[in-house]
Amino acid sequence: MALKLAIVGRPNVGKSTLFNRLAGRKLAIVDDRPGVTRDRRFGTGRIGDIDLELIDTAGFEDVTDESLEARMRNQTERAVDECDVALFVIDAREGVTPADRIFAEILRKRDKPVVLAANKAEGRQGDAGILDAWSLGLGEPVPISAEHGEGMADLYAAVAAHAADEEELEEDEEDDPGKPIRIAIVGRPNAGKSTLVNRLIGEDRLLTGPEAGITRDAIPVDWEWDGRRVRLVDTAGLRRKAKVQEKLEKLSTHDTIRAITFAEVVLLVMDATHPFEIQDLQIADLVEREGRALVFVLAKWDLIEDQQARLSEIVEEAHRLLPQVKGSPIVALSAETGRGLERLMPAVLKAHGYWSTKVKTRDLNDWLRMAVERHPPPAVNGRRVKPKYMAQTKARPPTFVLFASRADQLPDHYRRYLVNSLRESFDLPGVPIRLTVKSNKNPFAEGEEKSGSGPTRAQPSAAKTGLAARTRREAAAKAEAGAAERPKPKKPGKPKPKAGAPRGRAAKLARPGVKPKRASRPSSTRRTPR
Repeated sequence: MALKLAIVGRPNVGKSTLFNRLAGRKLAIVDDRPGVTRDRRFGTGRIGDIDLELIDTAGFEDVTDESLEARMRNQTERAVDECDVALFVIDAREGVTPADRIFAEILRKRDKPVVLAANKAEGRQGDAGILDAWSLGLGEPVPISAEHGEGMADLYAAVAAHAADEEELEEDEEDDPGKPIRIAIVGRPNAGKSTLVNRLIGEDRLLTGPEAGITRDAIPVDWEWDGRRVRLVDTAGLRRKAKVQEKLEKLSTHDTIRAITFAEVVLLVMDATHPFEIQDLQIADLVEREGRALVFVLAKWDLIEDQQARLSEIVEEAHRLLPQVKGSPIVALSAETGRGLERLMPAVLKAHGYWSTKVKTRDLNDWLRMAVERHPPPAVNGRRVKPKYMAQTKARPPTFVLFASRADQLPDHYRRYLVNSLRESFDLPGVPIRLTVKSNKNPFAEGEEKSGSGPTRAQPSAAKTGLAARTRREAAAKAEAGAAERPKPKKPGKPKPKAGAPRGRAAKLARPGVKPKRASRPSSTRRTPR
């Protein structure tokens, strides 16, 4: 059984860095500024031979009003109540502060095992803070460095002392081997994503409020609905790329995109008063390119007056603006009042079922024959592309391969026709479909090339790298250089006439053995007429 360990302390003492160190990977966002972590973040880790269930918490603030810091404090106190051991982290370089003393008093009243860790203790700058930590009355402080991994052996010894009691308890039964459905909840800032998660699970698990941008990390929440395991991932709001300037917001955006990549179904939460803005369309296009099932959620539906007419307009607008995900379910609800919430999970499971569809090869080829008869592919350069065979290579999302002649010349509009016909014929509304077109090779021609029995033998392809290629290039360069230096031979031609030499008829008469015409007849002899 894993030991549930809550990492607590005041802001900017290195809790998230220690969380990532124990988890073995960078799960939580880390930055130099205080107050980066706001919600409780759960993760699994290991220290030595002890399995851990980690809880990263927000920095403790001594406030009790209705502000955001007070709500963050309530989340931290809930983590302390849920955990088996509380890991209290202080900054060894700054020493014990009044906020540390107040929180240490709260931990003593909770009656929970506490391990005191003095972080940032590398070098000699933290020696005074380590000695000062004895005054908290929580036992011997453990000097560690979460950034550099120092002191992990001492921390293991301190945690193992409290884990010995947990090992005596019987282990719980193993979970259902079936993996949970991973659902990512995305949208613009202040669209009501965290409120929706809290309403679904029935508790105030995530921070909510009128402020925009409260959520920064992608927070996974395990849940069970109607006997099925579900993992909800609440994400930070996505703004337009031109408006994202701060480093912290860039990290949050990257975490949200990562959550979309690893999700199976994505809930795009939009404000019902102004849905399908440019940013909503870009998020939906990103989900389609990632190949995830998409469900549109119209939050704050209680603010709409003429709901039926407005819903028809929104459905028509979705089909017009996003034809690539035509047929995706649209659920209108109010997370604040819970109205319409019962329609969300059935729509999610239905979209997940479509996304996992597998089609038989025989049915695919029967459909392909009818699709080609209904609309034959156009001729390109006077020659027609002939589709021959089709098969499904994988699901999630449905991916198909079409074998055809001259596949590289199949027009895009005909490819879109095949995808839309697939979606309509096999009842796959809103599912991203991948279609790859390939040319099937002639196996007999390939065999002739290998055996050399064909009319022409295939020449071995010249390597482009390696010693042989370099030697061949050097020889070619030397040959070119030698050809450039060698004088060109003169072509035999007619000799040029010398200066003063006779030309034309006179030159012809000057040749030996050539007599002029009528040379035997004297020029003075004249014929006398008879």
